[in-house]
Amino acid sequence: MPFFVYVLKSEKNGRSYTGHTKHLDIRIAEHNTGKNKATKHIGPWRLVYHEEYPSRAEAMAREKYFKSQPGRIELRTRGFL
Repeated sequence: MPFFVYVLKSEKNGRSYTGHTKHLDIRIAEHNTGKNKATKHIGPWRLVYHEEYPSRAEAMAREKYFKSQPGRIELRTRGFL
């Protein structure tokens, strides 16, 4: 089963959140229903970007990259942030 790296954007204040998961739809629903401590006061969230990877390690590495300055610049340049 694939793993996903995803980027969410808050419709409330425009902030972004990057994460990885095995079940993308369920995870987004968790963010929007307040089940994630880091995002429960900032939603609602909408999915702006995602990528699929065959392993959790690859997804985690890509998530780490997106959380770095070069990764944020890439996402901003591509219009996702």
